Amino acid sequence: MATVNQPLDQWRETLENILQYYADLPYRYGDVNTYVVVSRDRNHFMLMHEGWEQDHRVHGCVVHAEIRNDKIWIHYDGIEDGITGELVAAGVPKDHIVLAFHPPQVREHTGYALA
Repeated sequence: MATVNQPLDQWRETLENILQYYADLPYRYGDVNTYVVVSRDRNHFMLMHEGWEQDHRVHGCVVHAEIRNDKIWIHYDGIEDGITGELVAAGVPKDHIVLAFHPPQVREHTGYALA
């Protein structure tokens, strides 16, 4: 029997799996850790870098996604090709993905949800 939250639970799992895949890739330079931060109660998902490249501190967000109002909002995506293609391949409809890093007037031309 399917539950009402089944798509939400699937999206959570999909986001975590995609981000974990990137977290498991070795960082090319320096002593930098990549890890996934998830707030399941608030539906925020982040991929973070933290460490050192020689004398340079590395710390920051690589991806930030949120599940809000039955859509996945991509607030920031620093992955070369982005994670949206992987979300679509995993079964998330394009009209349920908001590319929030684009201004609202640009979103209508992306093929993804407006808001």
